[in-house]
Amino acid sequence: QVQLVESGGGLVKPGGSLRLSCAASGAISSIDAMGWYRQAPGKQRELVAAISISRSGITNYADSVKDRTTISRDNAKNTVFLQMDSLKPEDTAVYYCNAYNVLSDSEYWGNGTLVTVSS
Repeated sequence: QVQLVESGGGLVKPGGSLRLSCAASGAISSIDAMGWYRQAPGKQRELVAAISISRSGITNYADSVKDRTTISRDNAKNTVFLQMDSLKPEDTAVYYCNAYNVLSDSEYWGNGTLVTVSS
């Protein structure tokens, strides 16, 4: 099992920035990739960004955020970060951390952290 704990959400003004953190614990060695998803009220959960935990550190971003978002990792601390800049009201959502294991096709979720972009 993998446990994920998100932090860093809150109220941000349009144009502002935030940095979300996701700390993983448990069966860390089983994780192949980690990512951030978000779910706005009345909408489906969608991928924001993901990163491979392997040496390559390959990243993937949603088109809606790729020019103003950076996902990064600190493998020594088992933590993944999401830096979002130039925030817009439409970025308002609950942001969930995700961990994925390719071999078993298993995934784990954090409880989510609310990000509200409003003036």
